[in-house]
Amino acid sequence: MVFHGAGGAESKKGRKKYVPGLASLKFDPKDYWEPYEAQELYEESPHLNGNQNTISFEDCISGMEKMPSNCVDLVVADPPFGLDFSGKETLYNRDNELVIDSYKEINSDYGEFTENWMKLTQKIMKPHATAYVFSGWNHLEEVLRGARLCGLTTINHLIWQYQFGVFTKKKFVTSHYHILLLVKDCNKYYFNKMEHYPLDVWDIKRKYKRGEIKNATTLPIEVVKKCIEFSSKPGDLIFDPFMGMGTTAVAAKSVWRHYFGFEINEKLKPTITKRLDETALGQEYIPLDKRLKTMQEYARKKYPLAYKIYSKELGETKDAKSKARS
Repeated sequence: MVFHGAGGAESKKGRKKYVPGLASLKFDPKDYWEPYEAQELYEESPHLNGNQNTISFEDCISGMEKMPSNCVDLVVADPPFGLDFSGKETLYNRDNELVIDSYKEINSDYGEFTENWMKLTQKIMKPHATAYVFSGWNHLEEVLRGARLCGLTTINHLIWQYQFGVFTKKKFVTSHYHILLLVKDCNKYYFNKMEHYPLDVWDIKRKYKRGEIKNATTLPIEVVKKCIEFSSKPGDLIFDPFMGMGTTAVAAKSVWRHYFGFEINEKLKPTITKRLDETALGQEYIPLDKRLKTMQEYARKKYPLAYKIYSKELGETKDAKSKARS
C-alpha cells in the first residue's frame, strides 16, 4: 500500500500546513459495498442469458464472434507472447514436470492477430467498460497500434514490476510487464479509486508454491484482483479471452464478480476446475473497515506525525458527536 499526496493541518496563521500521509489517512473510496451488499449485487446480476461463470475451450476470436455486443463490464487480457516460448526453457529454472504442455503461440502476423482480437473485444465491451491488456516490450508497438485502430483509448500505461528477471550479459535485465488501461468511451468508463494516490507502477511479487502445477506463464492473482477492484462493481461480468490457468476467473469469483472467457488449451481444464473449486465466493472480498484499518496501521508506522494529527481530529469528532447526542 502506497501513501502520498496532500494533507493539511491548521497552522497558527490558519493556513493548511502540508503533512505527508494525512490525506491518505482520511481517504475513502468513492464506491464501496458491505459484504452482504456485494453478495446481493452478485446474485441479482445475470449475464449472457445465464451462461456466466463458464470458460469455453475454443479459440477466442471465433468465440467472441458469437457473443452479443455490449455485454461485458471489464476485460483482463494477457495474450500470447509472440515468442518461441514454452515455459520449460532451462533459464527459467523450473521443474518441467510441473509445467503443463501445449502452450499455444500464434502462427500468424502478431499485428494482424492483435487487431483481430481487439476489434472483437471492443465490440463486446459495454460503453462504461475498461480493458487491462498485458504485454511484454517485444510486441508493445503492435498492441498500442491495435488498440488505437480498434477504437480503444489508452488512459494509463501501467508498469508491473516483478522480483526476478533472466540473467543478461550485454543489456539490462527485464523485470517488468506493461499493462495498458484502455476504454471504449472516455466520458463513460468506470473507475473506482481504491487508494488516495494510486501509482502507475505496481510492485507486486509473484508467489510460488513448491510442487504446484503451472502454465507456461501465470499472472499473480493480486495483479488481476487489483484490475478488477479498480474498474468494476460486485455483480459485474469480467471477461478474459486468454484464460490460461483461470486466474481471472478465480480472482473474479473471490470478490463477488462473474466471469466468462476462452482458453484454447484443453489440457488446462482440470487445473482450472480445481482452482475454481477451491475458491469460495467472495472469500477475498475485504470489508471497508478492515481495508481502512490496514491502511491506517501502515500510515502509523510510516507517517507518525500524520497519524497523530489524524487520531486527534478523529477523537475530537467523536467527542463532538457524543456531546450532541447527550
